[in-house]
Amino acid sequence: IQPQFQMIDSAGQLSAAGGTFQPGTTNRFMVRRGRIKFQYTSDPISKGFSISQYVLQFDVTERGVVIKDAYAKITDPWSGWFSVTAGVFNNPFGYEVAYSSSLRESPERGRMSQLFFPNEREVGGMLTIQGPKKSKWNWIKLDMAIVNGNSAPGYGGDVSDFDKKKDLSTRLSLERTCKSGKIRYGLGVSYYDGGYRIDSTTVYKHGVDDNGTKGFIIDSKAVDNGVVAIDDRKFTNRQYMGGDGQISLDWKAGTTTLKAEYIMGDQPGISTDSKSPNDKNAITKDTYQRNFNGAYFYFIQSIMKTPFQAVVKYDWYDPNTDLKGDEIGKSMIGSAKASNATDIRYDTWGFGLLYHFDSNIRVMAYYDMVTNETSANLSGYTQDRPDNVFTLRMQVKF
Repeated sequence: IQPQFQMIDSAGQLSAAGGTFQPGTTNRFMVRRGRIKFQYTSDPISKGFSISQYVLQFDVTERGVVIKDAYAKITDPWSGWFSVTAGVFNNPFGYEVAYSSSLRESPERGRMSQLFFPNEREVGGMLTIQGPKKSKWNWIKLDMAIVNGNSAPGYGGDVSDFDKKKDLSTRLSLERTCKSGKIRYGLGVSYYDGGYRIDSTTVYKHGVDDNGTKGFIIDSKAVDNGVVAIDDRKFTNRQYMGGDGQISLDWKAGTTTLKAEYIMGDQPGISTDSKSPNDKNAITKDTYQRNFNGAYFYFIQSIMKTPFQAVVKYDWYDPNTDLKGDEIGKSMIGSAKASNATDIRYDTWGFGLLYHFDSNIRVMAYYDMVTNETSANLSGYTQDRPDNVFTLRMQVKF
């Protein structure tokens, strides 16, 4: 359970720190996460590994009740190298998306992770190739998932698939510990390839109008204007590539940990939002294809033998790498469309202090300093918005 209190610089601001603040609200109490998890793992066979696992997890907060995990995992009984997972499970792309919220050293995942992988889970099937724990090759792992691409349901949501297209989400990773046990490190590469059906008649991509102004122009190759036959629906292009790394060192000052991840690619969205779709309905608004990139970096320091842990985090998300600063929001002529606040880049510095009372109780004080890209042509974004957030959280886990 993660109850918390938050304060933001001004009322009603959009925020990636637990969601947008309501109009007139500059502070709030909330249960950010209230998880209850049921898990059954079969007894190990003679070769030392289990061949089945079943997991059901719910999130219970003041916003409602939502399913987080509902999957079965079966491992081959002969070698233990191959496992199949089916149901609602963590999307295997990247490091941060699947990293447990109860272990993470910042209150929330980066802005980009939240937008592209809502609720972190997916519905589908996944093949995992990894040697059993006693294998000398256990340190390398390959996850390959075929998913609907709608993510997992939010509060009151329905993410039933609305098209025939399935998405591929993969990650190849390794984790090693040096013989001394003082240095641990991990590396990973990820790839996502998919898209979704669009019932709109127009797709826009980056381009310039007749005056040379940058913005969005019609992508004539993507969708033909006019009525599209029901059996010939068009699909967006959704492609991500990423790399991540982690290293920890135990020494006299405590444990020092560094984490980083970089993601780039092509994200379909609508004019006012770059978020991945998270419901059962096809997109009926005009589609906007944007080239993006983003990253995060953690520095985490356990303070000697004390229960304190300090963290510094930096992340950025640039939803449209083709536009910068005052280029955003300029008027376009003809059939071209102007860019808007959806194309604004965000950079966030986070500073936190954690106190571990014991193995079950943790308190976190964390401050997010959010800086948005500015444009003289965009109302509300001619200067940095007042949206820094302070979070005080208690976590109880057992």
